[in-house]
Amino acid sequence: MAPRSAVLAFFLLLAACDSAPAVQASESVTLAPPAQVSAQEPSGPQQAVFAGGCFWGVEAVFSHVKGVSSAVSGYHGGTANTANYDKVGEGTTGHAEAVRITYDPAQVRYDDLLRIFFSVVIDPTQTDGQGPDHGPQYRAALVPINAEQQRVASAYLAQLGAAKLWRGRITTRIEPYRAFYAAEAYHQDFMVHNPTHPYITYWDVPKVEALKKLFPAAYKADFTPR
Repeated sequence: MAPRSAVLAFFLLLAACDSAPAVQASESVTLAPPAQVSAQEPSGPQQAVFAGGCFWGVEAVFSHVKGVSSAVSGYHGGTANTANYDKVGEGTTGHAEAVRITYDPAQVRYDDLLRIFFSVVIDPTQTDGQGPDHGPQYRAALVPINAEQQRVASAYLAQLGAAKLWRGRITTRIEPYRAFYAAEAYHQDFMVHNPTHPYITYWDVPKVEALKKLFPAAYKADFTPR
């Protein structure tokens, strides 16, 4: 499968010669029901890790969620010596592109983040890829970092499976937490710094718009980028 750099190069070429995208983005977003189990979290900042395809869009969505103070693009699942964009793009490192979120449970709980993730960010029936990006480095995964997140994530996946909201089988997995490695600086707040990038405008802007539409009470328009 072609790495995202090849997909982006094609989009850039396309933008120069045609106004129509090469592939069609999703036109609808499925709203998942609220979790049956609410997270019981201590007060003060907490962290969570999500893998959901290209980290640009995952980071962009969560950066606009009230109660989220930080969203960092990075790599999870492999080792330190392969935690770089070129190596991860080969799809052989064990890493997934992921985002580490710092949030305040008094404003947004872990189960709220799960609901947003499944409603806005990913198609949970896609295996080893999301949208135009294919390969294990683009897999969708929940990465609980404590026992409470593990409990809530397991319960939420079971609820979604029983609800049968999607035509296909849910393949999003739960993965054990390993070290998280922040991605290169140019990946951080990529949507803010590159708002007209063809990939961003076609694949990720609609996700942020869906957040605003489906979760108006949770949406914040502004945040401080790095």
